[in-house]
Formats: sequence, structure tokens, C-alpha cells
Amino acid sequence: MEKSKKALPIVLASALAATPFVAVPQAYAVEKLDVSADNDGAGKESDYDIKFTLEEDLSSGDTITVDFDDDFDVDDKISKKDISGIDVKKVEVDDNEVIITVDEDFDSGDKISFTIKSGITNPDDKGTYDVSVETENESSDTDEVEIKKSSSSSSSKSKNDYSVTLSSKAAGEKVSLKLGKISLSGSDELETNSTITVTFPEKGMLPSSIDEDDVKVNGTTAKSVSISGSSVDIKIPSGADSDDYITLEFDKSAGIENPSSGDKYVFKVKYDGTTYESDEFEITKNGSSNSSASDSFTVNLSDPGAGARTSYTFDADFGSKELKEDGELILEFPSSDMVPGILTASDFLLNGKSAKKATAIGNKIALVAPTGFKATSKVKVEVTYGAWISNPKSAGSYTLKATVSGRTLESKSFSIGGSSVNPTPTNPTNPTNPVPVPNTTTNNSTATIALTQNALGKQTGVNVAIKGLGVGLQKQRDFVEIVFPVGYKVPAYIAPANISVNGVGANFVAVRGQNVLIYPSQDIPAATNANVVINPAANIVNPAVKNTYSISVFTSEERGLLFARAVGVGMPSPQTKPVTPTPQQPQQPSTVIPTNSASFKVNTANFTLHGKTYPLSVAPYIADGNTTMVPAQFFKEALALTTQWNNTNVAVISGTKVVKFTVGSKTAKVGKTEVQLPTPVVLKNGMPMIPIRTVTDNLGYKVGWDAKTSSVFVHK
Repeated sequence: MEKSKKALPIVLASALAATPFVAVPQAYAVEKLDVSADNDGAGKESDYDIKFTLEEDLSSGDTITVDFDDDFDVDDKISKKDISGIDVKKVEVDDNEVIITVDEDFDSGDKISFTIKSGITNPDDKGTYDVSVETENESSDTDEVEIKKSSSSSSSKSKNDYSVTLSSKAAGEKVSLKLGKISLSGSDELETNSTITVTFPEKGMLPSSIDEDDVKVNGTTAKSVSISGSSVDIKIPSGADSDDYITLEFDKSAGIENPSSGDKYVFKVKYDGTTYESDEFEITKNGSSNSSASDSFTVNLSDPGAGARTSYTFDADFGSKELKEDGELILEFPSSDMVPGILTASDFLLNGKSAKKATAIGNKIALVAPTGFKATSKVKVEVTYGAWISNPKSAGSYTLKATVSGRTLESKSFSIGGSSVNPTPTNPTNPTNPVPVPNTTTNNSTATIALTQNALGKQTGVNVAIKGLGVGLQKQRDFVEIVFPVGYKVPAYIAPANISVNGVGANFVAVRGQNVLIYPSQDIPAATNANVVINPAANIVNPAVKNTYSISVFTSEERGLLFARAVGVGMPSPQTKPVTPTPQQPQQPSTVIPTNSASFKVNTANFTLHGKTYPLSVAPYIADGNTTMVPAQFFKEALALTTQWNNTNVAVISGTKVVKFTVGSKTAKVGKTEVQLPTPVVLKNGMPMIPIRTVTDNLGYKVGWDAKTSSVFVHK
């Protein structure tokens, strides 16, 4: 069985050479805003239903602002318990603005629907009033709400008017559902093509879509059914036209599930401006038919030693929740230091198929099911040895959590011992073939990278002389990865005949963006030289801008950078002529590092200042292949900048200049100017991680790269 490969990160130096972020983002506005009151009587307190469509992504930690006309009375004690339909982190009230910080991610095009259940009192006078809505990333849209005389709305809300019938009251179970009979208020009658809106107690009860054949209105199949948040809009069929009552039936095949927690709940049915609230119904935790699906699972590790690199395998049954094509499965490990900053989807198997995407956030890994994945509640998860997951560093008992569609299962406890039981771990994909242990004594300080042509915009050959591999490479399976910085043009295909390793043509060459993966045709033992020659015919083209560029070298079998070397383009290259290293004449060109510099290395949780090393709570890392992310703590402690942060916001201050960030957002503010970030600010272990160049470029700091120590240094 062929071993899965890791695609390693683009060179750090290219991340530092990225263009400063100065573009102001295009303005977007929320679309199709619909604001409606459950009670439209003057001076009456009312629920307010808000619906709109996003034009831009909305991430956890971003805000939605609902601005009511000044004639409304908005209670400043509105809290997140008063918001239903979406997951809410917190709610703030500023005059007549209700500012909602969301606790989930939405994509552009998603329909958002939520209800403010209390705290809003209508104006005292009848008339038409404005309510506007905006998000953190979009400008506002406005809808009008008509407020009537108080007497006209006395029946706008009818409580406890109808029953709820479920095929089962067990928590989390798929059920058939019947609501009604609901007697319509006054002289109301159903009209064909009008809409009945059903608000469910929890949006987790609803599938992503419901077929109209699974819903009946007064015994007739619905004309259409659509879902938005926790609400279902049902178009009335002609067979129910002129009826003065509503009875709604949802077949079990509609995919509705009971709430996951035992409690009492109500439904709301809205028609022609009047909301009808059901009797309370109770969901019981015990007795669920899901009891046959175990809430825990057994984790198998290839090596249970403390701190050991290992594979993880388990089978989980999520009961009524199914993992579907493009659906997400979230793995939660005991600690974030177990999870590497760089993941490859092929190292994670779901029912034997490689995940479509793998993303790490702190101690969690989100896996996206691949195209063609058959929907199932039973999932076998394999985290291969190549994923570089490591055990907790301390001996003890631990658990692993897995989540699908809001249902979280926790594993049975597994034990981590005091030391690795497999000093030479076995390759899970080939049990008879031991995985080599890295040779930490290998020294590539004299390794070189040279161009055959350093003229601007010209095709060039590249000669890479690796002085020693920490882990040997197996032919046709393992690879050397050469990463070219931004500015180089790398073709989408390179013929193997145009690259050789130790004089022998490559077996295979893969190109991933700026990365060239070279699979040798022969085995290369550990601690031996590997000379890689890329011919000019490979069509790699030098940058068009005169500068010094850093090219990096990785292998599939060693974690992190093997080495990087500077090459001059449009100028005499420091590597053009071989140099014999002597104690007085080092091989590497000397980098002058100012004495007031603070330096750090990627994936190392500390920084160095004035010769002393200080800890960082989170290690810097590379995001999206070319953006260097550092903790907010770095600016405060390493650069002595006034820095303030919490789980939502960050401010970095130098004199009168202020750079502000929001966790989860790709937009920052430099003074009053908005700038676009190359990647969103994220929260890791409670620490916001910031694109370093946004701060340094805007506050007058310089960033350099020391190839000799593979360190980034920052100075004024």
C-alpha cells in the first residue's frame, strides 16, 4: 500500500516578502432583509424575527447589529438567552442598537434567521418605522415595520392554542411531527401560495433541506418548503385554500430530530402577521432509541508512549446524525500541542477515504468528508502516522471527542505511558517496514542552493546540495520538496527527465503552487548527501524584481524546514561561486542583525531579545502557505508596544498610531482606514494570532530573515 504524503509549507522567507496589505475591501451589504413583529400593536412588547442573506462570510466572533428606529424602546438588559435561531457568544445594547456576537461560522450566500424574543417595545404611535441590519463585514439594509393601533393587534399572538404530537419523545431521535389543529384568529383564511412559518425550538432539529412531499398542510402536500436557521417556510397548496385552520404534518422521512437535551419546548407557527404558540412538550433524555448507538468509542494507538508520534484509529456511531458528502467531522484532542500546525487531508481517512480537507484550530481538527462519501452515522476514523499527531507529553488517562452535525461523542479513556514503547515505530501502512527515526546529528550548515542563471525574468536551473538527511528516503515513495518564494514562476507540470537526484532521473515530479516535489528513483540512506539538479528546461523563471530571495528545502519524512538559502536575482549571487568553509570564512553569507532585534522561529514557542530567550504562549506558524502569524503577546513583550487583547479584539499601539484586529475577521483597521488581511485573525489557546506584516509595515518596523539560524528578526 502506497504511503500517503505530506505537502509541506511554502518558504517562510516568501511569507515575509509578501506585499503590504493596503487594499480597502469592496463594500457589501446584507440582502433580502425581512423584519417582522409578532405583535404589531403600538406600545406593545413584541418578538422580532430577522431574516437576511449574507454577501460576505461571517465568522465566529463577528457581529450582527440590529438598529431599531429611535421611537422603539430597546431594553439594555437583552442577553444571549433572548436570541434564538443562531448560536450567540454575547449580546450588547448601545442606545437602540442590538449588537450580537455570533458563535458559529456562516458562508456567503447563507440565509440567516433569528428572533429577538424579548426587550423590544413598539413605538407608542401607529405608523411605519425603520429597522436596519448590518454585519461586521457588510453595510446595512433597511426594512419597514408597520405599527398599528394597539386594539388592532390584540390577537396578534395566541398562546397555548394547539398540541404537539411526536412519534417519540426521546432526545435526539428522528421523528414524525404533527402541529395543530390551529384555529386562525378573526376572519383569517389560508390563501394559496401564502407562507406559513414554523419556528422550531432548536435549529439542530432541522436537516439542511426538507422535500415538500414530506410536509402536509391540512392533509394536502405543501407547495414548497424552505429552511432558514431554525425556521421552516411552507407555501400553502391549493388544497388548503380558504381553510380557517392549520394542521401541519411532517413525515419521519423529513429528517426532523428531537432536541438533544431533555427539557420542555414550544413551537411557533406564524401566518398573516399572527404567531400561534404551542402547548409545551417535553423531551426525555432516557429511553432514546439512540441507546443502541454507543456514546463512547475505543481509541487504538500505534504507540501509547508519552510524547510519541502515533496513529489514532476508532469507530464511532453518531446515531441519528449522519456524516454526509462535504459534511464536517471535528476531532478534539486533549491538548493543542498534540496537533501540528500543518495538516494534509490525505493523512486522515473517513471510512477508508481520504478527507477532502483538514484544518487545525487549537486542539481541534475539522475534517471535510470527500466527494462521493456515502452518508452514514457509523464512521471509521483513521489518523495515520504521517499526520504527525503526537501523544500528550505527560503520562495519564485521556479521552478524544468527535462531533458530527452537533452531536459530540467522547471516547473511552486511553492510557499514555511514561515513555514510547516503540523506539522505532512501525509504519501503519506497511507493518513490516519500520519508519526510520530522525538522525538529529545531521548538519546541513554547509548545504548550498545555486542558480545557473540569475538574470531577471529568465529561465534558470537550480542545483541543491543536501549534505545529509536526518531520515532516509525510499525510492518512488518519499520526496524532496523545493519551495520557491513568491516572484518565481513555477510551471504546473515538470517532466521527470528535467530533474535528477544524485545523477539519476527523478521517478516522478509533482508541482503544488510554488512547491516542487521530487520523488527519487533510488533509495537515499539517512546521513548521506543528496544532490538535486533542476535543469533550465524545467521552465522555472526568475522573479522580475531585483532582490535576494530565499529558497527552502524539505523532505516528506522530516518535520519542518531542512534548510533555506538566499539567492541573488538581478545581482551577483552569494552562491554563484563555491566557497570552501573555514573557521575564518563561513559558508553562509553573513546577515547583519541589529542588536535591538527580537527574533523567533516558526513552530517554536519563544523569542530571543538581547541574547535572552523568553516564552510565548503559542508558537508562531505559517498560515495559508505564505503568511507568518505571531501571538499578540509578541508585540507587547518582544517589541515593547502597547498591546491590548481579549478573545474578540486586539489593539497594537505605537505613539498615535493604532492597528486594530477582530478575531475571526480578515479586515483590520489602521487608524480609520480598513485594510484587508491575507488570512483571518484566529484564537489559539486564548491568544489571538496576528499576521506580523500588518503590524510591522504599518508601525515602521522592519522584518528580516536569518538563513543561518532559520529565524525571523524584527527591529525598528
